[in-house]
Amino acid sequence: MNTIPKSAFEFLKKLKKNNHRDWMTENKKEYQAGEKVLKAFYASIVERLNENDEIEKTKVFRINRDIRFSKDKTPYNVHRSASFSRAGAHRRGGYYLRLEPGNSLVAGGFFGPQPADLLRIRKEFEMDDQEIREILSAPDFDKAFGGFNTEFQVKTAPKGFSKEHPAIDLIKNKSFFVSHSFTDQEVFADDFLDKVIYHYELLRPFFDYMSDVLTTDLNGVSLLED
Repeated sequence: MNTIPKSAFEFLKKLKKNNHRDWMTENKKEYQAGEKVLKAFYASIVERLNENDEIEKTKVFRINRDIRFSKDKTPYNVHRSASFSRAGAHRRGGYYLRLEPGNSLVAGGFFGPQPADLLRIRKEFEMDDQEIREILSAPDFDKAFGGFNTEFQVKTAPKGFSKEHPAIDLIKNKSFFVSHSFTDQEVFADDFLDKVIYHYELLRPFFDYMSDVLTTDLNGVSLLED
């Protein structure tokens, strides 16, 4: 399955206008048919990624929203999304796809890393930020992604780091990921799968660098068992 049918977005648009359980129950068959198509597309992504990487798991995010602590009590997400996890402790980073009318995107990186990983990344940037800046500023990468998403940052500096450090713009991040948006026209185009894979493959130097950081100590000694 190499394309996304327009019907996938038609369903999501109708759901946005009728975001309640009765409507979903009445339209369950249409929802299930759409999910079958999308899962086939996700499988095509995995097949293509496995040509140059190794994917361990595909996670399809639930359409049901967790509304327990949210002011918005609408029960369903009006987008469909999936993530693709790389295999093995030596392969870090993950790929993400979001499909939503007017708001589709691919993303990749490290969203909300564990405290130990977050500290290790920040320490690396504190010690030497040249390599990560070269990766982020590479022409194709910069054109596609434009640098880290800065929505999730501390206000000044994390504890133990100087707000005057030259790499504080990187160190302040609590997540380290990038994204690229697509128009609906691009999503429905015959080459959408190719574009998704192109952007995912641009992430590989970033993933390779971060994998090396997260599997070694600050002296470059491997933390992985032989």
